[in-house]
Amino acid sequence: MIVFPNCKINLGLQVTGKRPDGFHNLSTVFYPVNWCDIAEIKLHNGKEDFKLLTSGLTVSGSVEDNILFKTHQLIKRQYTIPPVEVFLHKQLPMGAGLGGGSADAVFFMKALIQESGIIVPEELQLRWAEVLGSDCPFFVRNVPVYAQGRGEVMESCNVNLDAYAIVIVYPGIHSNTKDAFDGIVPRTSDRNLKELIETLPPERWQEGVVNDFETTIFKKYPVIADLKNYLYSNGAVYASLSGSGSAVYGIFNTVKSLTFPPDYLFFWQAPGGTKK
Repeated sequence: MIVFPNCKINLGLQVTGKRPDGFHNLSTVFYPVNWCDIAEIKLHNGKEDFKLLTSGLTVSGSVEDNILFKTHQLIKRQYTIPPVEVFLHKQLPMGAGLGGGSADAVFFMKALIQESGIIVPEELQLRWAEVLGSDCPFFVRNVPVYAQGRGEVMESCNVNLDAYAIVIVYPGIHSNTKDAFDGIVPRTSDRNLKELIETLPPERWQEGVVNDFETTIFKKYPVIADLKNYLYSNGAVYASLSGSGSAVYGIFNTVKSLTFPPDYLFFWQAPGGTKK
């Protein structure tokens, strides 16, 4: 089975409080975008329970540290599944705030469930996803949602950007989530993020849709702030850091001809959801 794990962008992100478990409570809108990795999942009869092959962008670390291996082990604890081989072609940059690793894990989980012929209720899939990572529960549903808590408390969000073009730009900087939280002062906004997203057009999101991580990330990496300003200066109706960075996205009325340094990765999604 071949699957195409897509990324997400955050339409606003508020850090609202520190949790007893050491994590932070967030308020954000997750929005899926069609920039994808490619993964092939094959069952086999060999002795090796899990085998991972990669191409494309470099995937660092040992197999045992990879989120796909952890996903396999999580399922294996509760269900009998055959040995599996995964070939992952990595196109989504890591440390970008796009949820690429989380998407890989959830798409692999769903594919392995289907290929193995086991039945796993969505509630259990969501619990597994919560264990794997804060962004993972979103990819179980993979539709626009308003999320709170660590990202696992979700409700539908009525937002559709099909009429707009979206560009995502990764400036080659790996953003560490833990470092991004340094200097963040949790706060509660007097304006409801879900209401802002649902009632205002993107042309007016600058009035109150903010990503709190921009405070720390832009200070540490001014080039990322420059990138956001570049998108605005070239006609973006809204631009923002995604997640804890370092990718920045811009929302445009039409696809523009933009120039980025050769070491940057970027992706255009044209109006109607088609890739450019």
